[in-house]
Amino acid sequence: MSFKSGFVAILGRPNVGKSTFLNHVLGQKVAIMSDKAQTTRNKIMGIYTTADEQIVFIDTPGIHKPKTALGNFMVEAAYSTLREVETVLFMVPADEQRGKGDNMIIERLKAADIPVILVINKIDKVHPDQLLEKIDDFKGQMDFQEIVPISALQGNNVETLLDLLKGRLEEGVQYFPADQITDHPERFLVSEMIREKVLHLTREEVPHSVAVVIESIQRDNDTDKIHIRATIMVERDSQKGIIIGKKGGMLKKIGQMARRDIEIMLGEKVYLETWVKVKKNWRDKKLDLADFGYNKKDY
Repeated sequence: MSFKSGFVAILGRPNVGKSTFLNHVLGQKVAIMSDKAQTTRNKIMGIYTTADEQIVFIDTPGIHKPKTALGNFMVEAAYSTLREVETVLFMVPADEQRGKGDNMIIERLKAADIPVILVINKIDKVHPDQLLEKIDDFKGQMDFQEIVPISALQGNNVETLLDLLKGRLEEGVQYFPADQITDHPERFLVSEMIREKVLHLTREEVPHSVAVVIESIQRDNDTDKIHIRATIMVERDSQKGIIIGKKGGMLKKIGQMARRDIEIMLGEKVYLETWVKVKKNWRDKKLDLADFGYNKKDY
């Protein structure tokens, strides 16, 4: 039997469940999750491999109206995937009405001339009658190859969607080793796990202003632990105070929660050191964006 492979982009507005879907398919976390919008900032590749096929998923930042240079980077990173894939999964939430953001994405998809599968996520949150209305509404907007309702959180219908994608694959090479699940280095994944805990634990004014820079990852031969030094970057002194917390309590909690996830990913004991630094308005400075891992050359 010949081997089949292909690239699939996951597009949609912020917070529709793209990362939840990717993590479910892969069976482990490669993309961080949060109930806050704009959690994913970079394109994240998730590699699903079986004996017969390989699907390379590209999870993209949520498409929104950008207000900063970082926002522009995120939106362009998302749209750039249209040049790299054979199929697009356009994901929308079952529990929200179609809005301007969805319409904007649909117009770009029509112009791209790529097969699009509409994935209606979060079906566990709505009555079946509402789901039918949603399907009818989107059917009138463009000609989708397929429409698949799922719950990425609960796994409902995810296998059906996977089977559908497998059926669309063409004969091709295995792009990545069978045991590789992402193209991102460990340093990136570690920084994202720390940022995820900041998103979960801090107030609304902080999350969008946070970047995490990994200063070093080294093995400590005396303790046989992986020693990680990380700096959490924010834009204002008040945000630094929130992240550090009373008597350093918040920063300690962020570190403890992140360390547990990092240990699971690395399969080793970890000693995690974190600092907080202020870098004024870094989201609008090209040099800072590049320093913190948001490089235009990446797309």
